[in-house]
Amino acid sequence: EWPQVVPGEAEVQRRKQLIHQSAERKAIIASRYKRKHPEVYVLQDSFLAPEFLEIVSYCTSPDAHLDGLLRYTESFSDKRIYRLPVFTEEFCRAFVEELENFEQSDMPKGRPNSMNNYGVLLNEIGMDENFITPLREKYLRPITALLYPDLGGACLDSHKAFVVKYALHEDLDLSSHYDNAEVTLNVSLGKDFTEGGLYFGDFRQVLGTFLTWSLYIEVEHVGTQGLLHRGGQIHGALPIASGERWNLIVWMRASAIRNRLCPMCNQKPELVEAEGFGDGFTESAEDDVPETVDLCSLW
Repeated sequence: EWPQVVPGEAEVQRRKQLIHQSAERKAIIASRYKRKHPEVYVLQDSFLAPEFLEIVSYCTSPDAHLDGLLRYTESFSDKRIYRLPVFTEEFCRAFVEELENFEQSDMPKGRPNSMNNYGVLLNEIGMDENFITPLREKYLRPITALLYPDLGGACLDSHKAFVVKYALHEDLDLSSHYDNAEVTLNVSLGKDFTEGGLYFGDFRQVLGTFLTWSLYIEVEHVGTQGLLHRGGQIHGALPIASGERWNLIVWMRASAIRNRLCPMCNQKPELVEAEGFGDGFTESAEDDVPETVDLCSLW
């Protein structure tokens, strides 16, 4: 189902409560949780696939251009969906073990989003500052600057990162939706699973119209590899048939873009103060480093 617009003030209060509850969980986790693999909380080049580092090196070279980048990636149809290697198998294995350790602990846990019931919010376990932020700023932004210049790919200045889990008797699939993001990275971390591919439809402007399956393409999710796509691309996950599938999702946001038009309500956003990254809006689109981050009061 698609979310419905609710009265602004009621939604603002609901979202403020979510923010406060998340901050409380993060404080408890920071003080009480015993990490199994503490090394995975700080991004290192050794975690990244050599091919991914080669792509980043190309994108940061003076003569980098889109056609040159596309030689390093796999493209799907004309929907601007790209697959590329991201992590090593060793890192994915250790990362999933850390996530399972957290899942099995008695720590408080928040839902990754309104559609997934199983997974981990990475900012709550302390992975934003030293892992996701440098991943976005140092490694992903040079790539997205070439792939998505029209979506603020060169100025993605905030994110929401989480891991979702699909397993039998839990979440099996994910229905059609689009993301609250300008650009999304979706990396398959493992474990062993069968089926469970992703499917992609049209851009979000077709929301509310009848879509036939002929408009969708299916893309296999390959372990250690990531898919980059526009946040507004309608997509979903097909059911797994066996095993478990863990995915790292990074919603990347550009305040310079969304300050003009909210990607969720398609209106100029009504902003209220929020802690952390909020939903990636800022008081001023001219600020290089936003001091106050806000959220749209309509969603």
